[in-house]
Amino acid sequence: MSAANHPAYKEELERCRYTLDYVEKSLKKALEKREKIGNELESVQKHMSGDSSADYTSIMVNTMLHDTLALKVKNLYTARGKPYFARVDYKENDSDRTEKLYIGKMSLSRDEDQEIVIVDWRAPIANLYYEGRLGPSSYECPDGIINGELLLKRQFSINNGSLDEIFDIDITTNDEFLQTYLGANAENRLKEIVSTIQEEQNKIVRAPMWKPLIVQGVAGSGKTTIALHRIAYLIYTFEKSFDPENFMIIAPNRLFLNYISEVLPELGVDRVKQTTFEEFSMELIGKKFKLRDANEKLNMFVNHNVTEEQIMHNNLVRGSSILKTSMDFKDIIDEYLKEIELSFIPKKDITLGTKVIFSYEELNNLFLTQYGMWPIAQRMNEIKKSIKTRLKTSKDQFIQQIHAECDKKVARARAGIADASERQRCILEAFEKRDRVLEKIEKAAKSLIKDYVASLPKLSPYQYYVDLMKNTEVFNRIVAKYTDEETCKFIREYTLDILNSGGIEQEDLAPIIYLKYKVYGMDEKIPVRHIVIDEAQDFSAFQFYVMKKIVKDSSFTILGDLCQGIHFYRGVRNWDEVVNNVFEGKKCEFLTLEQSYRTTVEIMEAANNVMEKLDNKDLVRAKPVIRHGEPVEYIQKNDISDVAADIVEKIEQAKKLGHKTIAVICKTMEECSQILPMIKKADKNISIITGNEKEYKSGIVVVPSYLSKGLEFDVVLISNASSEYYTKSDLDIKLLYVAMTRPLHKLCIYHTGEISNLLR
Repeated sequence: MSAANHPAYKEELERCRYTLDYVEKSLKKALEKREKIGNELESVQKHMSGDSSADYTSIMVNTMLHDTLALKVKNLYTARGKPYFARVDYKENDSDRTEKLYIGKMSLSRDEDQEIVIVDWRAPIANLYYEGRLGPSSYECPDGIINGELLLKRQFSINNGSLDEIFDIDITTNDEFLQTYLGANAENRLKEIVSTIQEEQNKIVRAPMWKPLIVQGVAGSGKTTIALHRIAYLIYTFEKSFDPENFMIIAPNRLFLNYISEVLPELGVDRVKQTTFEEFSMELIGKKFKLRDANEKLNMFVNHNVTEEQIMHNNLVRGSSILKTSMDFKDIIDEYLKEIELSFIPKKDITLGTKVIFSYEELNNLFLTQYGMWPIAQRMNEIKKSIKTRLKTSKDQFIQQIHAECDKKVARARAGIADASERQRCILEAFEKRDRVLEKIEKAAKSLIKDYVASLPKLSPYQYYVDLMKNTEVFNRIVAKYTDEETCKFIREYTLDILNSGGIEQEDLAPIIYLKYKVYGMDEKIPVRHIVIDEAQDFSAFQFYVMKKIVKDSSFTILGDLCQGIHFYRGVRNWDEVVNNVFEGKKCEFLTLEQSYRTTVEIMEAANNVMEKLDNKDLVRAKPVIRHGEPVEYIQKNDISDVAADIVEKIEQAKKLGHKTIAVICKTMEECSQILPMIKKADKNISIITGNEKEYKSGIVVVPSYLSKGLEFDVVLISNASSEYYTKSDLDIKLLYVAMTRPLHKLCIYHTGEISNLLR
């Protein structure tokens, strides 16, 4: 309700003014302190002497303080307009005192007495707001479970320092406050979800860190923002154990990362690694490749084929991707490595002079059996240690033997040769021979290990992968167990063509990373300890597997929606595949998000009807929050130019209604390129999303269906949903579902011929 009409308005207005005043005082102090430390830092750097450890320590400490203050200042600037969003009144059992706690995006306490002014939303007690019910309630903190009574839950709408609305609530579900939030424009929603996190979402945010968490969430359930809030929560909870650099979020592309880039800083978090699987792979492999456009292949499947030859080619490409991203291909790499290992050790003994230090059989047994469970490079390090130890013993024995032989010769010369000069000559000759042999042994011993290592195959994971594709006999023999002869031949030749051109496709990355893991083991230099993967349905089980193997002690939060699995040829098909193959049956936390908060009941029901055309009983139907809007508008036109003319009108109407983000969603990139110049008259700044952008530009965009996934807009106009565009194929069903679940408020669907059967 309007704040002025609430019975507690006067009390809350005073508290709001007090808090804003204290935020201003804290901001002024923080700015002064930051400036002072900055000046001290500049002064030390200017007058620093090269060998002063005290100066170096001062710079390190002041830099850390300066960075901490910079973050605090940033948070306080945000708090000037919206210091908090909720209040809970809680009375612990056996206590006469009722705590009145105001919850915001940051914590703030008074310097003079440490009295809490604002409670951070991530604090254990703040969970009362997200999950507590009025009456007997409890929350868990490091000291254990605290029991008591929740006397009040109150939500506030504070904008630019003005207390606009106050709501007294019991649970954070379909109340007026949530409706107000859901009715906002798309560009504001990502940043403000913290005030409206629902109980099912909160369980994901606060789930234990070290148990793998898999979330199946319907379109519009808030997966992306919940993922970001989970990172912020974990950093806050484990701040003494981990740094922000220990957390990483992997998203589908750079455009998507840019789209969500402002959320973490808004939550008071910086320095979290944000990357794509492709970029992270290059980092792991240590080599930059010319990567094939991942959307190029999808676009090929999206465009319906016209000839038998094209259909056959696409089927083979699809089969190639399915196999290379499967756990079967991991088994293929394992078999290939076994063949490499059998011939890895050169068939020769290691000798020092005439003495055998290590026989080939001994070395091969060490490599294959005794050290067989370790990566190849680690095995070779252990073998080098064994050679070095035995070489030292053998060398010492050899030296003792040579010294003994020399001593015998000297003794015989002294006892058996009467002539002094002859005797001296024989003794000198014995010493010289001894020294020559010793020098030769030392020289041979020094180069022995180096020469042996030089004779071993060079350990390049990428080259091993290329060699697998080049070796027709080995490839066919191993891969034939997993697919038919034609697909087997196609995979090898198709992949080799790409590799020979100096390129690589996404499906090749997981196998090469796995080869690196098997050859070198885990990279100790990677600081990541928790990985959040968004849009996870487009990742394969093999990709999850290699990330788990390569990043030491890593834990995972995996969020996706199988209904939106448009990269079906390389994505995960069901979550059991991940649980059983990646985490090897280890107990995972599996949670579902069925409530959709993005769009209206009318739009979500239309989208659900499309999704029901999929022949998959396990897929969960989204349940929209009770927010009604306009019915979905189906508009028939004669041709694309008529469609474009009507889209121009619809854009003008939407802009007049205050809608700021509008998307024209076409099925293909070709269709986008065709319609863009026709609708430019509506707004000269209309841009097309190609997937290669480094920066997300909001406003009015034209976007192909497969690049709209993960984005949301106030209004969506689907340019052509005729029957020839969207058939009954699984891919077309998912693409249309993705497009229909992007709008917050309004959806128009055009068709130039008979409307798709999916919409009937």
